Amino acid sequence: MTLKATLRAAPLLAALVGAASGALAQSPAPAADYRAGHNFMPTRIFSATDDARILKAFEGLRVADVTDGMDFVGLHNVGLMDPEIHPLWKDAKTYGHRFIGIAVTVRYVPTQRGPLGGGLSYEEFRAREGRWYNELSPEPFMPLIRPGTAIIIDEAPDADVGSIGSNNIMAWKVAGAVGVVTDATARDTDEVITEAVPLYLRKPGRGIRPGRNEVESVNRPVVVGGVLVNPGDVIVADGDGVLVVPRGVALQVAEFAHKIIEADKAGRRDLYKKLGLPPDASVK
Repeated sequence: MTLKATLRAAPLLAALVGAASGALAQSPAPAADYRAGHNFMPTRIFSATDDARILKAFEGLRVADVTDGMDFVGLHNVGLMDPEIHPLWKDAKTYGHRFIGIAVTVRYVPTQRGPLGGGLSYEEFRAREGRWYNELSPEPFMPLIRPGTAIIIDEAPDADVGSIGSNNIMAWKVAGAVGVVTDATARDTDEVITEAVPLYLRKPGRGIRPGRNEVESVNRPVVVGGVLVNPGDVIVADGDGVLVVPRGVALQVAEFAHKIIEADKAGRRDLYKKLGLPPDASVK
């Protein structure tokens, strides 16, 4: 590391060392406090106005440009989800599968309760499903959705559960969600493609939530596609995959990324002319 880089990093290193020393100096909490469960990472709360300002700063950016912006702030290979998390569908004309949003998170876990049971009448079985949806595996993130929300679902990657389907994903869109990312599955995928709701997933699923999973938390830090997602982080998704931008560096990343994409467009417009290609949405 050069002397200049060392001096630039010194305040951050001092802050980290100071924070660590302070943490070590504190008396440990009583075991009883931890035995009941304890969250060590607080959830930051942002206003709708602040979210709108961040989203405006990211307008028109791609995963590639924002990745370059992450490099610029020193976050190389940070926030890049596993490439297996891919778009369910792509639109090569207007890029409708792309989205940029503000993360609202939810975590579902496999249930230990077993199946709903057999030998029931149609009405009894549907009633049990309804109770499971309402009491054990609801959608507590719904009231948190506002224009520009990206719903981020942490679910067991190997689960064959369609927590996302063609009905509820439209309800989320109506509420203001611009896209959905899951570490696992979705069902009704043919219909979701027809509905043109941006969805990024690992693979198709079939079963529904009742008898299979339960909700563990809402708007807490989660791990999706192998990366940490905090509520309020910026989510950028397109054909290259999904990128998570930590909220604290978002504006700095976006400023650099815009310079990258404008230079790229200018260069490609020149090549389009030389090749006799008509301009398309990617160079405008």
